Amino acid sequence: MSTTETTSPQPLSPADVKRQVSAEEWQTRVDLAAAYRLVALFGWDDLVFTHLTAKVPGSEHFLINPYGFMFEEITASSLVKIDLAGTKVMESPYGINPAGFTIHSCIHGARKDAASVMHIHSINGVAVSAQKHGVLPISQQSMFVLSSLAYHDYEGLALNDAERPRLVRDLGDKNHLMLRNHGLLTVGASIADAFLALYIFEATCMIQVRAQSGGELVPVAQPIVDGIQKAAMQVTRGLGANLVWPGLLRRLERRNPGYAV
Repeated sequence: MSTTETTSPQPLSPADVKRQVSAEEWQTRVDLAAAYRLVALFGWDDLVFTHLTAKVPGSEHFLINPYGFMFEEITASSLVKIDLAGTKVMESPYGINPAGFTIHSCIHGARKDAASVMHIHSINGVAVSAQKHGVLPISQQSMFVLSSLAYHDYEGLALNDAERPRLVRDLGDKNHLMLRNHGLLTVGASIADAFLALYIFEATCMIQVRAQSGGELVPVAQPIVDGIQKAAMQVTRGLGANLVWPGLLRRLERRNPGYAV
């Protein structure tokens, strides 16, 4: 079955999907669906054109959004499960975006610590990605990003398999990747980690764009930038995802419930 198919006799019900997957996979589906809706809630979505993925625990499969769904519509059961070759490994009436597959699958394949990969075309993120010097050390938020940041030059729509090794090379062991002229990408050991990294990345870009519209910028001293990684670990107990994720889910329940089906 092609990854771009969009028709099927009948979608599986949430109960049907839940019966076919492990408890661990179902929880991953719930968290990833929540992340999609949170991206929409924060206004970072680009209609249907970006992707958040998560590895299915204990397998070489991962979950991606059904192409054509708005992020605010995604549910745990609608996520599409595919392997690293882009083949569906579980019945689904939905297709996926091949460009999204190109970017995410190569990172999942190369980074065993990449439980989740998130990529967005946020307005502020794209704006900074188009700036020659990229992320500037001008805010506390930027310190967290600069402690683990890489860049990848724009090569057009991500449909060319030849780009995959360059994506992997440029990301290296970093958790934030600025895709030049394109957008933001984060890697996390969990969905919560990847989402919090994305939140801080986008906040960094928003602050930078706003600061550049004012007077002369005040950069953070380089010794502080160099020492921020250790300090960040102490302040956030890792990245802080375990502190903020439950609250984000409570906010989502108030604003856009229904993702956990």
